[in-house]
Amino acid sequence: MEITATELKNRFGKYLDISRVEPVIVDKTGRKTAVLLSYEEYKRLTEMEDAYWAQKAFGAEQEGYVGTEKSMAFLKEKHA
Repeated sequence: MEITATELKNRFGKYLDISRVEPVIVDKTGRKTAVLLSYEEYKRLTEMEDAYWAQKAFGAEQEGYVGTEKSMAFLKEKHA
């Protein structure tokens, strides 16, 4: 569902209820500027993102990534 920022301001409670079952896209001055989501959907998306980055970090470690501290020390040596 797409609405204007003015519509959201005037009927916030209505769109808050709607956002529990579907995202509400907010348009301001002709541009999509925000999305109102349920907390459950927000939580699902952030958990999915956390799992993605954890998997990427695990893969990097398996390929030989030594960590932030050792990487920064290596870069400082190279530029010294």
